[in-house]
Amino acid sequence: MTRGCGESVINRNQNLVDGVAWKMAMRSRAVKSLCCSKTGSRASMKHQESCKRWILDPESLSFIVWNRVFLVSCYIALIIDPMIFYWPMIKVIAADGSSCIDLDRRLSVSITLMSSVTNLFYLLNMVVKFHTAYTAPNSRVFAKGELVVNRKLIGRRYIKSDFSADLAASLPLTQVKAVTWLLIPEARNSSNVMVTLIILVQYSLRLYLTYTLTDQIIEATGVITKSAWGGAVYNLLLYLLASHIIGAIWYLFTIARQMTCWKEECLMEGTNSSRNGTTCEFRFLDCDFSGLTERQVWANGTRVFANCDAKNSSIAFHYGIFLNSLSFGVPSVNLGDKYCYGLWWGFQQLISNGQNMVNSTFFGETLFSIGIAMVSLILFAQLIGNMQTYLQSIIARVEKWRLRQGDTEEWMRHRQLPPHFRRRVRQFYRSQWLATRGVDEESILRGLPSDLRRDIKHHLCIDLVRRVSFFSEMDDALLDAICERLVSFQSAAGTVRVRAGDPVTEMLFVIRGKLRSSAAGGRGGRSGHHGSTILGPGDFCGEELLPWALHPAPSQSPCRLPVSARTVTVAVQAEGFALRAEDLRFVASQFRRMHSQRLQHALRYYSHQWRAWAACLVQAAWRRYRRRKAARESGQWESFVSRSDEVEGGNGGCCRHQEDGFGGSGDLRCDSRTSSRGKFRRVETMAMAKPEKPHEPDFSIFLHG
Repeated sequence: MTRGCGESVINRNQNLVDGVAWKMAMRSRAVKSLCCSKTGSRASMKHQESCKRWILDPESLSFIVWNRVFLVSCYIALIIDPMIFYWPMIKVIAADGSSCIDLDRRLSVSITLMSSVTNLFYLLNMVVKFHTAYTAPNSRVFAKGELVVNRKLIGRRYIKSDFSADLAASLPLTQVKAVTWLLIPEARNSSNVMVTLIILVQYSLRLYLTYTLTDQIIEATGVITKSAWGGAVYNLLLYLLASHIIGAIWYLFTIARQMTCWKEECLMEGTNSSRNGTTCEFRFLDCDFSGLTERQVWANGTRVFANCDAKNSSIAFHYGIFLNSLSFGVPSVNLGDKYCYGLWWGFQQLISNGQNMVNSTFFGETLFSIGIAMVSLILFAQLIGNMQTYLQSIIARVEKWRLRQGDTEEWMRHRQLPPHFRRRVRQFYRSQWLATRGVDEESILRGLPSDLRRDIKHHLCIDLVRRVSFFSEMDDALLDAICERLVSFQSAAGTVRVRAGDPVTEMLFVIRGKLRSSAAGGRGGRSGHHGSTILGPGDFCGEELLPWALHPAPSQSPCRLPVSARTVTVAVQAEGFALRAEDLRFVASQFRRMHSQRLQHALRYYSHQWRAWAACLVQAAWRRYRRRKAARESGQWESFVSRSDEVEGGNGGCCRHQEDGFGGSGDLRCDSRTSSRGKFRRVETMAMAKPEKPHEPDFSIFLHG
């Protein structure tokens, strides 16, 4: 059996172990097929490509972006939907307290339009799910499994799983309620409770879908927000959303309790004979019938509004937790005031766990209060836990650094280190914290793929490396190889980076700060200020490694590291890059362009040791010129020339050269003994070691190898 997905004929005469194994193989082939047809024609392949074009990968960036957009629309829908509970309002008709229930038509129209937009996003999400691939359950043996992009299989799976919940969440119940209340006033009282309950059920379903969508985003990306403060604000907004929902439901129940009182009084008034002969009808409580003559006659003689006045503490009806809202006339004020009051009431009950609520014996009110207490406990625990997690993530590095400093102080105290050592350790940690803020850059880069790590190192280092004049002479390929192996360093003032007499293990390239390179003097290789040089931004030291790295030594017997003849100390807090000896040798062995004459001349020009040797040559030539000039003036030219030739043919010069262990240039010191007051002295008394330039290895083996 071939493995092509467009195979047309399956040879059933093959030797299968049994029929069950053959059925399992066929089922696996059907799941793994990517919109494949049963023929292997060119038309079927084109159809396959067109099918793949309209299928989304659940782990692709476009699908993750859509999930975030849909999550925002879900939260907007969760904010808009409770606003329908603010549609009803109590309208005061007369100064004697005559009132009726009215509908805020402007608010209802605007909320209906916005709700239609959010419903459109729910429908679009259903379309996206019909075109989103899924991982075959039996292919998750290795890695992330194989995606199924067959439209029929995707649609069948979606209909069996989440289609019903998504369809119920996208139903236009808000529009149905708006049409019912605006166009059929007689149906308000009969359908109000039922439609409200259905809307609450749909709202609960949307809350659940939003919660599952949040989990999907966290599973795909790891986080909802990219910053810790954003996460804390996100959880706080969830708390405010719960306050918004509770406040809207509380406002609707306030209107309902007012209507309940009016209807009870109306029934009691209808049972007894009215003084003016007009019986109470429920339609008189609707503002659409407030202009009727019968209603006006009834309002002039009724006691319904007086017996249901929340400001009167002697009435028999108990409003419970809705008393303050009716006493302050919240249902009669404008939308902004009633919304802010409802939001504050919900937030107050959540943060106090409902402890300040005074309930009546009404069963629905008691259940509502219990629900508030339970939601407040859950949200408070979640808010505290999430905010603690996010805030801990903010101060995690600071706390880790503080613990590390505490351990260091304890160790120094236990080992009884002198004060100057402790001061240097503290200074090192302080400078390292200021430079990195506790972030281990090397570990972050090591966890990335090699190509991405190379590109990032190039982006971070190339501009800084080009500041070094010696590196500016190199081409891009060689600079990329060097940037990949550079290691950043930060050193506090007073740190000894290289000590005279020790092997040179790295080249240092200064980006910021200053280094002091001084020649060895005194016992033990201690540095002094004799021959001291300041290295600033763009300078480098440790050039003894370049001849060592370029030396064509066999790998079986590698050359020993050169010995430093100078001590390099940090004069001002410095930052830069270090290139280790083994990395430099690797680059030199891989890139023969480092053996070019142009780079060798650049090394001579920028090397402080080559510059010192050249300065000694110039100084020697100047002294010879001075001596010859003095000899001409004194008439002793012939004697001077003969004796000068003898000295120069021997060991005359101006510089004493001390070679290091490698044979490279070590300490070059110039003697400044010259003639005094323009008088000529004998040449024999000024004979010194002949200047010798730094060692250059022979690289002809690379050119002919």
